[in-house]
Amino acid sequence: MSVELERYEQGFRRAGLPLFIEDFSPTHDIFTRATPLLVLVFLAEMLGATSLDWRWWQNLLAALGGLVALVAGFGLLNRSRGRPFWSLPTRFGIPELAVFVLLPALLPLVTQEQVRQFFGIAAGNLLLVGLVYAVVGYGLIGTTLWGLRRLAGELANSVASLVRALPLLLIFSLVLFITADTWQVFAGMPVAFLVLLAVGFAVLSNLFLMLRLPRELEAIERDVSSGPPLRRVQRMNLSLSLVIRQWMQVLVVSAGVGLFFVAFGMLAISDHIYQQWGIDHGHWSHTLLVLDHPVVISSSLVKVAIGLATFTGLYYSIALLTDATYRADFLENLTTELRTLFVTRAEYLELRSQLPDHAGG
Repeated sequence: MSVELERYEQGFRRAGLPLFIEDFSPTHDIFTRATPLLVLVFLAEMLGATSLDWRWWQNLLAALGGLVALVAGFGLLNRSRGRPFWSLPTRFGIPELAVFVLLPALLPLVTQEQVRQFFGIAAGNLLLVGLVYAVVGYGLIGTTLWGLRRLAGELANSVASLVRALPLLLIFSLVLFITADTWQVFAGMPVAFLVLLAVGFAVLSNLFLMLRLPRELEAIERDVSSGPPLRRVQRMNLSLSLVIRQWMQVLVVSAGVGLFFVAFGMLAISDHIYQQWGIDHGHWSHTLLVLDHPVVISSSLVKVAIGLATFTGLYYSIALLTDATYRADFLENLTTELRTLFVTRAEYLELRSQLPDHAGG
């Protein structure tokens, strides 16, 4: 029966839902799984004891001394926790994390009196601990890999959504695409600004999804769940997983719209229109012959297509939960998947309750 239980738990991990595992613990399951990364970073930070102003042999001695200090510090912690001196920790509690954050940061402070470097290394290690907790604890890697494994199905859903969305999206976007003002804005925009615009719109769309999805999730859970209610962290884990999946779908839709405008612009925007609008080709351009008709692809065209694609992605992510047509289709698919998930969770909890270690717990 324990093998069957492990199968359920592995399924939760692969789906990016590790917090659905009842015994999931930060000290056992999060930081312990990231031990190789933490050890590698910990050992690399012995270089904090070195200095560019020293001779090579002085740096070598300082690095070796830093390595001895790091190993000795963790070894003494192991002994105080009742573990063998040379063992890797089987659990990461507050003492282990404090040693990981502070001990390497002390090396430049002791050897070179570098207070700024001490705070920099400590802050970097603390940020790494936070990232490990978020990525492993909330299953971001598992969610992404699960989404990539289902990319064909998600792509089919995204293409279907794109086909349904095209009439409204194109009416809105085509009007903008064939105006000189739009070209002057995007074609003259630095690449860094265009990237910042795309990132900003992605953040806005994800923020909207994260604000709306939990409420939709609670409503669906009340309707279809057959087991005990989700805990807050489990609901957050599921919401984050759904946001990542929907972001991947929005990305596919945005990419499809962007490619459409590149193709449409090559056919519809000729050199004559470039000159009439006072738009140059940008940093690069190529003219191709298609059925004896010259078509132009340029960096300016790509910038305009990307700019309109980011607007489209933002609109589509909002329409998923506000427009009646998109919302009904989106929630129907979501309800079907969550019903399966809740049934699986109920079977998992029932199986756990039958084990001797968990009966009555």
